[in-house]
Amino acid sequence: MSGKTISKNKKAYFNFHILDTYEAGLVLQGSEIKSIRNHQISIEQAYVHVDGEEAWLVDSYIHPYEQASTFNHNPNRRRKLLLHKKEILDMWDKVRIKGHTIIPLRVYLSHGKAKIEIAVAKGKKLHDKRRDIAERDAERDKQRDLRQIGL
Repeated sequence: MSGKTISKNKKAYFNFHILDTYEAGLVLQGSEIKSIRNHQISIEQAYVHVDGEEAWLVDSYIHPYEQASTFNHNPNRRRKLLLHKKEILDMWDKVRIKGHTIIPLRVYLSHGKAKIEIAVAKGKKLHDKRRDIAERDAERDKQRDLRQIGL
């Protein structure tokens, strides 16, 4: 899963425990890929809806392409994800467990095609988030002390 990263869901690792990741293609309209290449996409509020047969990216925002005029796209429309049937069924089984959801992690370009990395995730509790913050602060203090010593 490599390529030029266009957009990241920065809060995904803070708000969720990531269980499994998948790579999916995006079904786009002509003006949407041009906006994505200009880094005008947001997946911060997005999630993936799976109905057992198809997977859809919901609540993502792709800014309308300025030069497309009347042939522009709806910026908030649902976008179909291209996955293998087995992957869709696997995600469908995992998502039916209480507290599990499917979230986008990043959008990237691979060989000129827009791809999205999605993950089955479980929401973190408040105490888990506090522990992560404490660990991050401790690591930052440790690195600062090492720099001051000269190592």
